[in-house]
Amino acid sequence: QLQLVESGGELVQPGGSLRLSCAVSGATSDYHAIGWFRQAPGKEREGLSCISNVGSQTKYADSVKGRFTLSRDNAKNAVYLQMTSLKPEDTAVYYCAAEKVSVAALLRGDCELTSDHYSSWGQGTQVTVSA
Repeated sequence: QLQLVESGGELVQPGGSLRLSCAVSGATSDYHAIGWFRQAPGKEREGLSCISNVGSQTKYADSVKGRFTLSRDNAKNAVYLQMTSLKPEDTAVYYCAAEKVSVAALLRGDCELTSDHYSSWGQGTQVTVSA
């Protein structure tokens, strides 16, 4: 069972930037993709960005495209979410998650932004955007 630990969430002013980290236990070969999600109070969990181990394909939700950037450091087995131009509506608990390796995932190749594909989740880190 993979373990994921998020960090980096904090209070930031509108227009500010923040970088979230996701430390993943185990080897890169243990998972197909890592995704970032968030959930605000009273709202459904939203997929933000993901990266697949097949060609390092990335995907972004329209709500964060151009503002958020996903990157990873294979040596540290860590995935990062750089967030810029933050807005109050970005306030949420942010989670990273891992999709297991499977035949279906390998045939698909890319990653998905729907939470159903992910089986291992971190505990979340709170991001609050407020003046």
